[in-house]
Amino acid sequence: MVVLGRRTQAPKPLSRSQIVDDDSDSASDSECGDVSCEECGSGDSPAELLLCDGCNCNRGYHLFCLRPILVHVPKGKWFGPCCSKNKKPKSFPLHQTKISDFFRIKRSADSLQKINQDNRKRRRRASSLVMSKKKRRLLPFSPTEDHTRRMQQMASLATALTATGTKFSNELTYRPRMAPRSANCAALEQGGMQVLSKEDIETLNLCKSMMDRGECPPLMVVFDPQEGFTVEADKFIRDLTIITEYAGDVDYLKNRENDDGDSMMTLLSAANPSKSLVICPDKHGNIARFVNGINNHTPDGRKKQNLKCVRYDVNGESRVLLIANRDIPKGERLYYDYNGYENEYPTEHFV
Repeated sequence: MVVLGRRTQAPKPLSRSQIVDDDSDSASDSECGDVSCEECGSGDSPAELLLCDGCNCNRGYHLFCLRPILVHVPKGKWFGPCCSKNKKPKSFPLHQTKISDFFRIKRSADSLQKINQDNRKRRRRASSLVMSKKKRRLLPFSPTEDHTRRMQQMASLATALTATGTKFSNELTYRPRMAPRSANCAALEQGGMQVLSKEDIETLNLCKSMMDRGECPPLMVVFDPQEGFTVEADKFIRDLTIITEYAGDVDYLKNRENDDGDSMMTLLSAANPSKSLVICPDKHGNIARFVNGINNHTPDGRKKQNLKCVRYDVNGESRVLLIANRDIPKGERLYYDYNGYENEYPTEHFV
């Protein structure tokens, strides 16, 4: 996946020149004068030209020439491909007990009976949706039936989460010294928020209960040298299927204005900016943080979009869902528009 910045209205992090002191600034300016990008050979766009902090290195790389690209100038030390040890991440063990512990899967005789009941309910609901196109209800994801393949899917997500230092969480989490749950009030959304229907809430809850039991969405997280971690459909996915909810720690936007943590998502865009909220998946998160964004500056980039990101009012609280906006064949990578709401995310260099 692209090393992402924020998917919110937060200002960009301070540039390297704003972070260091004046003496370092003048020295840096003199050093940067003749530096060119190791990838493209150009010294253009100096504001987006990073210097490697490796010992006696100072090689330069454009943010947009790196693979995976960087969207913003990182704070602190940064090591380029010349000095970093960028290797393919170590795969998570394909061991049922370890996977069950990692995802805190709940399995019991009662849950197995509940699985069969939910499967029958899911088939009935799906068939009724086909017959009644006007309703356009959301669909629950359909897990892969083969148990071994499901283990492989979950191991791929565990690999990505472990590599990024993220603990698995499939819900919004509220931490001390961050935004409390009471702050998540959908009524504060500027311009109002779409209310999720009772039927669709039942579908969302069904997806949650399936995940709790180890019936994951049919998705595979793969590592691509160009895009980093990215997500592929591991079986056919129908239009309007709930792929996942965007999960992570909830905080006030004002607390994250100069935070370069990756993949922050707007949860609440309030008329009063001090009440706006973001989801921060860098410490706790799920598969949503690894779904790539399209380059919405090109027609080819826009054609890749197969998901939509929607903020819903769910029983008075804001929730963010990723939903298929067309049929998705097996093997196709998942993409959505990071600029679906705020139109300020820099995607022009996305591959």
